[in-house]
Amino acid sequence: MQIRVLGCHGADCLVDGTERLVRQESCGFLIDNSVLLDGGTIGTRLTLAEQCRIRFVLLSHLHFDHIKGLPLLADNLAEWFVEPVTVAATEPVIQGLIDHVFNDKVYPNFFQLPSREHPILQARVLHPGKSVVFGHLEVIPVAVNHTVPTVGYVVKDGEAALLYSGDTYQTEDIWSLGQTTPELKAAFIEASFPDELGKLAQKSKHLTPSLFLKEFQKLRRPSLPVYAYHMKPPYQVQIKEEISRLGIERVGFLEEGQIIQL
Repeated sequence: MQIRVLGCHGADCLVDGTERLVRQESCGFLIDNSVLLDGGTIGTRLTLAEQCRIRFVLLSHLHFDHIKGLPLLADNLAEWFVEPVTVAATEPVIQGLIDHVFNDKVYPNFFQLPSREHPILQARVLHPGKSVVFGHLEVIPVAVNHTVPTVGYVVKDGEAALLYSGDTYQTEDIWSLGQTTPELKAAFIEASFPDELGKLAQKSKHLTPSLFLKEFQKLRRPSLPVYAYHMKPPYQVQIKEEISRLGIERVGFLEEGQIIQL
């Protein structure tokens, strides 16, 4: 399984890099060139040819930073698509997209364009805990603890599996599933705020470094590679420093452009 990091932050921002400004973008992860995990960043990182290869989009929840690339993907594909792109999410997310985004006011309804019989986007409702197959991947959505209905995912390709926490505060079910997934090769766990903003993290239902450690420990796999993501750009340096001091055996930090092979 190859995972290409299009965006992995909790917001979009230009920040100082070693030689130039670096663009940090909202979450979007391209799996094996055809499955998009969250849709915060798409067109700014993919060519039109690469966008045309996307067959499935898995959304964790309805917050803007996780869906904002989807309308522009549909727009880009308008004259180039052959088969509809399947947008898979729980019912509240699908309904929210139709009511608040693709409502012919905020954006055209690409679930019915260019025609109801052959639209650019087609919806697939997911049910937490129920496995589904998209192409060559098995996907299991798991409800997590956020301010709106949200799922994380365990994604399998027959040889390896990835655990993706989604936006979450302290939760349980996804770690239980990770414990019983023998082919699990990596976990992506959010870490949005530094520890000093713990009250904000609690109110917005995100993790801090200390909570990141506690949630990771629930997997009971101390040697599993774990990657922090969804760091808010203004706090990224502080979050990295705090996580690095926690003594986690194999911890990394996702960055745009990174490719991870499981």
